[in-house]
Amino acid sequence: MGLLDQLAGQVLGSLAGGGQQGGGGQAALLQLVMSLLQNNGQGGLGGLLARLGQAGLGEQAASWVGTGQNLPVSADQIGQVFRGGELGDLAAQLGIPTEQVAGHIANVLPQVVDQLTPNGQVPEGDVDLGQALSGLMAMLGK
Repeated sequence: MGLLDQLAGQVLGSLAGGGQQGGGGQAALLQLVMSLLQNNGQGGLGGLLARLGQAGLGEQAASWVGTGQNLPVSADQIGQVFRGGELGDLAAQLGIPTEQVAGHIANVLPQVVDQLTPNGQVPEGDVDLGQALSGLMAMLGK
């Protein structure tokens, strides 16, 4: 996890320095979504999917895992899933309003889950978040 932490620091540093333009801002938000996966407290990707299901977003989450089109979620829905200090902490790190963080997460989370489940199934065991992050960063660079 050291490499991922180092990358997170670099991404957040560039965002704080005004790197919100283009892929820099997207990369920072992508890193924050990955952080949500790691710090979910409920078992990484599987725990996050369970949490989304409990919040009434099971159909959307299933579409992200599956091989078809990803269903969208709204900032309000993300706000309901990540109540409490989670979004507030992320917003403080980025220096932007909580609602804006929720909106960005709503845009990026379906892609992250889709990338982590390339065969339409949640992988057993630990997910290689570093590899998934690399793939998503490459995708954002297009």
